[in-house]
Amino acid sequence: MSEAEAPALISYADFEQVDIRVGRITRAEAFPEARKPAYKLWVDFGGEIGEKRSSAQITKHYTLEGLIGRQVLAVVNFPPRQIGKVKSEVLVLGVPDAEGEVVLIGPGHDVPLGGKLF
Repeated sequence: MSEAEAPALISYADFEQVDIRVGRITRAEAFPEARKPAYKLWVDFGGEIGEKRSSAQITKHYTLEGLIGRQVLAVVNFPPRQIGKVKSEVLVLGVPDAEGEVVLIGPGHDVPLGGKLF
């Protein structure tokens, strides 16, 4: 990776401002109005944060039924963003596979909802 491609360095204090929590997908629906294939998601983060909505372009690796009950990591302190007819309240996190399709990030074991990544 060249210097031009190297990620920008941030301080630990900057990182602490990003609130990444674990939630459980409670509901998933098709999002046919989206420009790229996507699902509408409802994610429960537990008592302090509650349930939030998001949209995610994860149709390649996941079925609607297979998403229910899955724990995921999401950024919960971005301002809401309107994506078509969906108000996305959190950013569900994933990484691209070899073909660029999103693979969700979640804990390897069941953990309490709302747990903060640190």
